[in-house]
Amino acid sequence: MNTSIERQLEIIASRSIDLVSKAELQRKLEKSARTKKPLRIKYGADPSAPDIHLGHVVGLKKLREFQDLGHTVVFIIGDFTGMIGDPTGRSETRKPLSRDEISANARSYQEQVFRVLDPEKTEVCFNSEWCAGMTFDNVLKLSARVTVAQMLARDDFQKRFTENQPISIVEFIYPLIQGYDSVMVEADVEVGGTDQLFNLLVGRDLQKSFGSEQQVVLTLPLLEGLDGVKKMSKSLGNYVGISEPPREMFGKIMSMPDELMWRYFSLVLCRSESDVAAMKNGMESGARHPRDIKDELAREIVSAFHGKDAAGAASREFTRVFSERKLPDEIPSTAIPAAGLKNGKMRIVALLVAAALAESNGAARRLVQQGAVKLEGHKITGIETEVAVGNGNILQAGKRGIARLKIV
Repeated sequence: MNTSIERQLEIIASRSIDLVSKAELQRKLEKSARTKKPLRIKYGADPSAPDIHLGHVVGLKKLREFQDLGHTVVFIIGDFTGMIGDPTGRSETRKPLSRDEISANARSYQEQVFRVLDPEKTEVCFNSEWCAGMTFDNVLKLSARVTVAQMLARDDFQKRFTENQPISIVEFIYPLIQGYDSVMVEADVEVGGTDQLFNLLVGRDLQKSFGSEQQVVLTLPLLEGLDGVKKMSKSLGNYVGISEPPREMFGKIMSMPDELMWRYFSLVLCRSESDVAAMKNGMESGARHPRDIKDELAREIVSAFHGKDAAGAASREFTRVFSERKLPDEIPSTAIPAAGLKNGKMRIVALLVAAALAESNGAARRLVQQGAVKLEGHKITGIETEVAVGNGNILQAGKRGIARLKIV
């Protein structure tokens, strides 16, 4: 830890939204330097969503910065709460999980997070280690440390209470458990998204009530998905997974709105404000084309997870297919059951669904109506159109959907 305290503060605070508080963080860094004892940086992960996307990378990159400064990341997998699920029953992404499902997801998490984190400076914990053995008496004593008024300070709880919407007691317990995790791992700092601010502050309150030193809270921006509007989420389909094939990753990034590029340069690649400003000025002055800047963005992101060679190949393939209007070198084959054909034909909507190029008939109809569907290079514009289906026919849907049909 040879980096000066001032420089550490600058690095840690970069790209952050909330820092509670800078003075406390400085004191902790000074003590760490004096005692040669690394700070413990806590980060919690939901075991119900093991596929890591670029939205998660924002937090992982901040954790890696802490590690590069000599500190230790405590990566907590919330398996205890994962086995409970969403008490309201409203969240499809928080269904109760079995022990086997959590174990599989945890393995997947670790395989992916160490593409960013340093395993030598990471402790992986499961909060069932201390939660599963708690008695009802323990839970009551823990609950007594937080008031209902404190819980209702959370915006969504307050809104639902005012509107007479039900709030389960278990929903109060969730932030309590997350806060208790901070007590058990003796967290010096907790990192999370801005949507986690309330829970992170509960951790500070609980540590204080246990007579422990309070953690510093650091929140980071939520990364918008490819639509440029909503938070990146697999359920919304606006995500880029870090385990996706290089060409898929590259194509998705190239599809984002130009104005979104700067957020990705800053939050995913951790480029400085001055670097981002220089690129933006270059585009606005006409010195650089937006496509070239986006290509640079896509190359760097793909390179981070698949290497430079794969990134270069994905860039060349994208140019060949989308700029030169040529077919890709590799086209996946899709089986089309012969039983679904009538005199060798099938309605285009049904064919798109059968070829897995549309998730539903409605999605298929929209693709056709948008003029985004081609069979053997011929655009199909009528949703009622019946097309002749032959072995080896190339079906295209949208910018990246393509399949070689195989009748079986």
